[in-house]
Amino acid sequence: MNHLHSFGVLLGLGLTLAAVGCGEDQGGSGGASSSSSSSSTGSTGGAGGTGGAGGTGGVGGAGGTGGVGGAGGGGGAGGSEAKGLSFFVSSTGSTTANLGGLAGADKRCQDLAAAVGAGAKTWRAYLSVEKGPNDQPVHAKDRIGTGPWYNAKGEMVAANLTELHARYGDHKVFLDEKGEMVPGQWEGSPTPNQHDVLTGTARDGTLVPGQTCADWTSEDATMTAQVGHSDGLGPNMSDAEMYRPWNSVHVNGNCSDTAPKGGNGRVYCFAAD
Repeated sequence: MNHLHSFGVLLGLGLTLAAVGCGEDQGGSGGASSSSSSSSTGSTGGAGGTGGAGGTGGVGGAGGTGGVGGAGGGGGAGGSEAKGLSFFVSSTGSTTANLGGLAGADKRCQDLAAAVGAGAKTWRAYLSVEKGPNDQPVHAKDRIGTGPWYNAKGEMVAANLTELHARYGDHKVFLDEKGEMVPGQWEGSPTPNQHDVLTGTARDGTLVPGQTCADWTSEDATMTAQVGHSDGLGPNMSDAEMYRPWNSVHVNGNCSDTAPKGGNGRVYCFAAD
């Protein structure tokens, strides 16, 4: 009898330990919780952070002791500012050449840059005026810093002022702040042509007197402004020298309408710092 009693005790103890072991296994999994109060559903692990351009971190499973949330994926450099955006052709234009002066044009550049995450920089429009501070001329080249400048794709537009004013327009490089190509004379371009960009500036970056639409404040149909070709091309995709400069090719239709001859009242925007 004593042997049978001892065997019964040991058998009972074994079954108890087995039951406890099963309860712990259920609590440890991220699935359903056990019925025991000590192994009730644990708190859900926190969602991993979403990376700017990287993968989204996993969410931790619910466990008996509370699953630990998966670490968020390392965020890639998000926004154009992180990619070094420091130059673009404005994606928006103006029906007339009245841009609100230099201040209005600069604000347009600043606002467009901010919309793509590059607003922490100081943005200036590449425009010359006849009467700046102390009624002295302001040359576009003196407003934009010293470079280097990069477009929305991270491609260098120019390393410095000398290189900038020696180069030609290019529809694959002179992009807007979103990285889109400006409609122009290039093959496959959408219409209408909008490659005429307002500058009031000569090839060397200095003022062209009388060609600024009263320093970007006039809508007078008898006045004109100097423009450049963002794509460096002329009619029928001509790459003749006369059509290639990005900043100074010809005068526009007039100050009351920027569309004739292929414009849309766009400006070049540069980060000056």
